[in-house]
Amino acid sequence: MLEEIKNVLVEALNVDADEIVPEAKLSDDLDIDSLSAVELALELESTFDVTIEDEELAKLETVQDIIDIIEAKKA
Repeated sequence: MLEEIKNVLVEALNVDADEIVPEAKLSDDLDIDSLSAVELALELESTFDVTIEDEELAKLETVQDIIDIIEAKKA
């Protein structure tokens, strides 16, 4: 799952793949702002065929949070 999410982050937001680790903070470590977060959500929804609500998106702070929400929605 991490590799798939890493690919989405690299493709959608041009983030350095080496910086994408589960504990990486989206805003602090990966410089993802609110606009980028919306773009990321759209890419994740498309890639994983899930829906991420706005309130869920607001709670995502780390790469692990993304992994957790995608895995929960795919279960």
